[in-house]
Amino acid sequence: MKSIEELLDLAVGAALEAGKKILEVYETDNFSVDMKSDNSPLTKADKVSHQVICNYLETSQIPLLSEEGRDIPYDERKVWAYYWLVDPLDGTKEFIKRNGEFTVNIGLMKGTAPVAGVVYAPCLNTLYYGAKGSGAYKIVNGNRTALQSVDDTSMEDLLQKEPITIVASRSHSNAETEAFINRFKSHELQSMGSSLKFMLLADGVADIYPRLAPTMEWDTAAAHAVLNAVNRKVYQVDLVHELTYNKQNLLNPSFIAF
Repeated sequence: MKSIEELLDLAVGAALEAGKKILEVYETDNFSVDMKSDNSPLTKADKVSHQVICNYLETSQIPLLSEEGRDIPYDERKVWAYYWLVDPLDGTKEFIKRNGEFTVNIGLMKGTAPVAGVVYAPCLNTLYYGAKGSGAYKIVNGNRTALQSVDDTSMEDLLQKEPITIVASRSHSNAETEAFINRFKSHELQSMGSSLKFMLLADGVADIYPRLAPTMEWDTAAAHAVLNAVNRKVYQVDLVHELTYNKQNLLNPSFIAF
């Protein structure tokens, strides 16, 4: 197998090429929106991006699990040592709204954990990538900067911080999330579409992101890897264990990232 760094380079190339194809669809009026069985939208761009990424990553000879190719039996995938976990277009609703806040997410997984990830926002010409042990980077309009690693932080530390910046989803707020936010004395709210919410943490723009609503493994894997690369974690609500992947059911539990 290639090194993690080589695989990350391959994933960056795949994300950039997929982003180019997504923008070709975005700039037309023909999104060809279908509804999936869970009532979430699927566009021509999702399908094109999926195909580009599959073509790119197949050279790695590592299996791939994707939102658009999710029907791999658990008995087959549970024995994978490494695999790619991909969301070819995260934020399809943002894509349809044309607000630019959608991403291509490519995570490299080892067993049940992410080890490297790429999050690319084509409309914003912004790419984040990182791997545990080798740091994380942001490229905007071709200019690369290193993302700063943070010191170990606890929930107790954050509860004392004033003001604190909290990432909250625009479209998935609920009573549980409101109650969580109100635990902090003085807070400011930030929001973005798709996995860009995690990147507000990676960028140091926000402190904590509670998501007390369902997500799927491919929604979080790539961003989780980038956060781990800067010593941030994506915890389950026990605040002890991080999210785990390649479960029989690919639904994530609620999580709190900081």
